[in-house]
Amino acid sequence: MKKLVMTALATALLAGTSVASRAETINATVVAGHPPVFRWVRLITEVFIPTVNKELEGTDYTFNWDEQYGGSLAKVGDELEAIEEGLAEMGAVSSVFDPAKLSLQNVSYYTPFVSSNPDLVVEVIDGLHDTNPKMMETWDENNLVYLGAPSAIDDYLLMTTFPVNSMADLEGKKIGAPGPAVNWLEGTGAVGVSGNLTTYYNEIKTGVYDGVIVFATAALPGKLYEVAPYITKVGFGAQFAGSLAANKDWFNGLPDVVQKALMDAGDAYKAAYLADLNKAMESAFTAMAAQGATITEVDEAFRKQWADGMDNVAKKWAAQVDSEGKAGTEILNAYMNAIRAAGGTPVRNWDQE
Repeated sequence: MKKLVMTALATALLAGTSVASRAETINATVVAGHPPVFRWVRLITEVFIPTVNKELEGTDYTFNWDEQYGGSLAKVGDELEAIEEGLAEMGAVSSVFDPAKLSLQNVSYYTPFVSSNPDLVVEVIDGLHDTNPKMMETWDENNLVYLGAPSAIDDYLLMTTFPVNSMADLEGKKIGAPGPAVNWLEGTGAVGVSGNLTTYYNEIKTGVYDGVIVFATAALPGKLYEVAPYITKVGFGAQFAGSLAANKDWFNGLPDVVQKALMDAGDAYKAAYLADLNKAMESAFTAMAAQGATITEVDEAFRKQWADGMDNVAKKWAAQVDSEGKAGTEILNAYMNAIRAAGGTPVRNWDQE
């Protein structure tokens, strides 16, 4: 009997060893230029990674995660190249800072004053990825795989060191803005300067900028109200600003079950992101007001004056993208039509002029 027990134990141990030997640990470095104080980075840790881990429970695969945020591996705007070249397996790619390489993904940034609803904007652009192969081609060209984990930006506004009561107040002022959002200052008399959230605070404090185009849920953690206490709700609109993406060569070499886990985690990230964003939007204004910020909102006449005073940046963008052999006009039309079909009411119908 003793021999039988020992034999059974040995068999069980060998079976366990066999299972363990089949298990594979996948090393994955995840990169983001922004620090985890910002939602699109924080939720990688809080939602995306735990979802992948849970999806792979009971399989032969586990992940060993190496999270590199806040510019430790790649600065803001350099994430695409880091993933493309294999320095990281995946990460948060800010398409707004790659308007040349991810031109089609930037359609919302070239169509301001269209919708202030981030859920609507993100669902439309995420939907275009499902229905128009040309949206996926831009990721593919950069050796990336879109993981269906889009990051939404709530309605952009102005934060300035001076009150804005009329367009004349902007004359000669230096305003920082992200990537293509610099175009929104055309016709205002302001001087647009390209910048990003990681530098706004110091640049306003030292007088490099007189203000910035930003959004409330990032302005609060960035404490921009301390240096730019005048908040003007202009209604530039909510935006699609990027997505989690993976290195294509690495992703294609993964087993199907792991690929599915990453895609499922992208869906979970998207849902958590939008829920978290909607919860934070109003509380951000309340918190900044409590810290002494002055918050005003322009009327429809002011908003229309601003929009109508701009060149048609959308048509210019579409023509430029078309000349590069990409579907600029096609995506512009598809985006605007989808926004209107979903109930959006653009201040200016950029595609119809």
